[in-house]
Amino acid sequence: MREFLLQHACKDPVSFHMPGHKGAAIFRKYGYGEFLDNFVDCDVTEIPGADNLFQAEGIIMEAQKKYSRLYQVDHSYLQINGTSGGLIASVLATVKPGRKLIMARNCHKSVFNALMLGGIQPVYAQPELIKEHGIMGAVSPEEIERCIRENPDADAVILPSPNYYGICSDIRKIAEVAHRAGKILIVDQAHGAHLKFFHQLGFGDGMPEAAEDCGADLVVNSIHKTLASLTQSAVLNLKSELVDRYVLEDKLQAIQSTSPSYILMSFLDINADLLADHGREAIGEWRAAIDYFYEEAAAIAGLKLMKAENMDMTKINLDMGELGIDGAGLEQLLMERGIFSELYTGDILMLMTGIGNTKAHMDRTLDALREIAETGPDREAADERRRRDYHVPEAGKLRAVPEEKIFVPLDEAEGRVCAGSIIPYPPGIPFVCPGEEITGDIITYISALRRDGEKVIGVNDKGCVLVGK
Repeated sequence: MREFLLQHACKDPVSFHMPGHKGAAIFRKYGYGEFLDNFVDCDVTEIPGADNLFQAEGIIMEAQKKYSRLYQVDHSYLQINGTSGGLIASVLATVKPGRKLIMARNCHKSVFNALMLGGIQPVYAQPELIKEHGIMGAVSPEEIERCIRENPDADAVILPSPNYYGICSDIRKIAEVAHRAGKILIVDQAHGAHLKFFHQLGFGDGMPEAAEDCGADLVVNSIHKTLASLTQSAVLNLKSELVDRYVLEDKLQAIQSTSPSYILMSFLDINADLLADHGREAIGEWRAAIDYFYEEAAAIAGLKLMKAENMDMTKINLDMGELGIDGAGLEQLLMERGIFSELYTGDILMLMTGIGNTKAHMDRTLDALREIAETGPDREAADERRRRDYHVPEAGKLRAVPEEKIFVPLDEAEGRVCAGSIIPYPPGIPFVCPGEEITGDIITYISALRRDGEKVIGVNDKGCVLVGK
């Protein structure tokens, strides 16, 4: 493993994938080189003076207070097993066993894990479909209002904003809807930990607001995805009188490791100091690099940049479908030039920028895209791509999430209740979520995708899916 990682680092790659620091340069630039050189010797446990994550009173408490000041919230909690742990704890702390959770159908899989751990029944809120690209967009306040009206016994609402592609929902209006009905709003802001600081530091023009400023009760931020901390580090923010802080803390200690990494927590602390002391410069340079990229990329023939309302522009979604290059193909062409992206779906290739990206990274990528565009379009492939049907079969009826589960062949699953998720790429939309009935139309569509060599998550190597026993 270490050989692979060292070899990759030696290639001087351009990173447009998580984590957001993009390497050592940003830490050395702002004076944290000494810690980088010695952090292995700082890998300790709860020795005297090192505090305790689950009863923070000293140095961990001070780090958490830094985040509560930065995000202007009541309490912040360091997370050492990513946003996943914070989401699970948030759900378990706010939804009683056996009760209902209103959740966006494109929630992270950790939320589905919370359903199983708490014996919680889902109520799926359907995001809007961006048909041109075959991906899920925002969840509307009207959809949340419908779910609440039809399920008044639900305890809480949860949704991702931004989603993976950077599309944000109207959290302010959704919070008003949820609170009017007495529901708690949890926002998975894994991909938007930076939004607060773009606005706070004067670079938020055209950017969505942070959920903390829009009325959300609990917000979980993957600091590592776009800011300057190591992979698997996150922060959970509480800004509400509706949530019992002590119940939340109890669920956090039940979910997180009893041997928390002081290295991860230290980098969270470094990130907080970097934002407090150098945030205006770091965020300003990041914004300038992004603006520069969009301006230059607009002149590249055959390249489209995905645009959507209320979109986080730090997620750059490239589309060269007009040239017959789908997302997977473009990913490969960029990798051959030392540029590594985060995600592709259909014709879309998403570049996840972060606080560590520079104008030099943008220039290398722009040069690569110009070179790729100049090779000329593959008309046959482009015509085939335009013929692709992104129609999504209607979801089956929502039943209860099965407790007992079994794998059955896909072609024998009609009428069974799904116990997992079935997600084709493209278009990257869950066709079946836990608790939904598997219909014949869905089986037909998924079978056709598999025959065409498409990737379908949730169908194993034997062609079976997980259903209720």
